[in-house]
Amino acid sequence: MIKIQRSTPAPESLAIEAQKTNGTYGSLDVVQRLKKDFHNKCYICEMKPVADPEIEHLLPHKNGAYPERRFDWDNLFWSCRHCNSVKNQKKYESGILDCCKEDPEEYLILSLEEDTVTVHIFASCNQKVFLTAELIYEVFSLKNTGIRLAACEARIENLQIEMGKLYSALDEYRKNPDSTSANQKMRILLRRDSSAFAGFKRSYVRSHLAEYPELEKYIA
Repeated sequence: MIKIQRSTPAPESLAIEAQKTNGTYGSLDVVQRLKKDFHNKCYICEMKPVADPEIEHLLPHKNGAYPERRFDWDNLFWSCRHCNSVKNQKKYESGILDCCKEDPEEYLILSLEEDTVTVHIFASCNQKVFLTAELIYEVFSLKNTGIRLAACEARIENLQIEMGKLYSALDEYRKNPDSTSANQKMRILLRRDSSAFAGFKRSYVRSHLAEYPELEKYIA
């Protein structure tokens, strides 16, 4: 999970649809804006592109029990089906970090060791941070059904590929830190917006700044 800049004002259709008995929060303008704002990455797992996108409510509207949440632009997020399904558990109903208002990097360290994801909390925090850490871990590790097993394996495989790109770029950078090409690769891989699994890549570099202190400028 990474910090996202949400665009304003809210898509016009939300106010219109909210007045209807069976209004939808998935009109074209909403879908297009969310896809652009979130750079077609799932806000939870950071898989990119999202092949099976869904509009996820940070705080659930519970089939109309909370109508004010259903059409609230600040409550709509771009998610993959897998992460939306995992998050649809009662324990997450109280809310996780809003990555459009808070920076997850201030609280979480994401890492991959072989085929295992770990999420560490390194700052004083509240229940939302703990729930966010648990959710991120579960979307890569919860394998209680065959579909979820396959979905988790797919995310781990894609994460391994992306981390492999980072390790290769770091090796190139270490050999020639003044190389324009090497620096450009690092800058692209560590971008919050366009880089898949940027939270993991940036966490790795942040935890290895003793080796690459000059890379701090790319994760600031």
